[in-house]
Amino acid sequence: MTLEPTLAAIRPADEAAMAAARELQARLTKPAGSLGALEELSVRLAGLAGVCPPPLPEPAAIAVFAGDHGVHAQGVTPWPQEVTAQMVANFVGGGAVINAFARQVGASLMVVDVGVAVPLHGGDTLLDANVRRGTRDLSVEAALTEDEARAALEAGIAVANALLDNGAKCLLTGDMGIANTTPAAALIAAFAGADSATVTGRGTGIDDDTYARKIDVITRALALHQPDPARPLATLAAVGGLEHAALAGFILGAAARRVPVIVDGVIAASAALAAAAFAPDAVAAMVAGHRSAEPGATVALAHLGLTPLLDLGMRLGEGSGAALALPLVAGAARVLREVSTFDAAGVSEK
Repeated sequence: MTLEPTLAAIRPADEAAMAAARELQARLTKPAGSLGALEELSVRLAGLAGVCPPPLPEPAAIAVFAGDHGVHAQGVTPWPQEVTAQMVANFVGGGAVINAFARQVGASLMVVDVGVAVPLHGGDTLLDANVRRGTRDLSVEAALTEDEARAALEAGIAVANALLDNGAKCLLTGDMGIANTTPAAALIAAFAGADSATVTGRGTGIDDDTYARKIDVITRALALHQPDPARPLATLAAVGGLEHAALAGFILGAAARRVPVIVDGVIAASAALAAAAFAPDAVAAMVAGHRSAEPGATVALAHLGLTPLLDLGMRLGEGSGAALALPLVAGAARVLREVSTFDAAGVSEK
């Protein structure tokens, strides 16, 4: 499906279903409010599905979108660019953290090459959707053309639809791309109206000199392109990455199908900002899996009005925080589906 029909299909949360969920929560055999954030999550899941109780988010599917970045040439990370392709091979081989977490929570895993610098070969879990072999250097020129950004967006939409057509009831965002926290910080600064230093973190672990260089690169890129958050496609093209654009499409695809999408860390959060700029009602489908240690993630989630379910000091990416949050999302839905009311259980209320 292309971008415009996807955007046209995105609707606000169903207020009647949310009201029914709140009313049901008040009658369940537990003190009102005792499940904290999980109660509001259950209400949001009902509003997204348009029915109370909401369906269980099972089975779940993780898509890891991979791409490379021209801004790597600016020395914003000590890791060599070839690690992107090497880690994709690790994902396909089942040896990465996200593979272990996917097995732990019973989620499927698909790896999508939308912009890796070298051609990749793999099995059934690797999808070739490469738009171009890495972005241009965003500190010198636009990272992508608008046509390339649209192609990556629509690749993400296509992946979401394929997974949902195959029976997935919940989507989880994953990413891989050496230097991809630099475009993520630029996107968050652009969409959230934040200062580049505020949203820039140390990524995979950089020293003070590299950190200062990274902030300078992002500041110069924003000054060069003057991205307008009201023009999300142009903003993605100017300072985004291919995996960022694809993740934005993936999130929009979930929202159009009224299925929850668990947003991982700072890369996914920057993509979620882009998705919300295209369609503000898409936020109804988003669940913030965790609070990344990257400072831009907190800025992005606050801008979206999302509260993360976990805060473990993680900054791995790959979809790791989203995977760990999946049982909490399932638990929130299961409470509305399976817990007895005071009347049905014959339990006295206070």
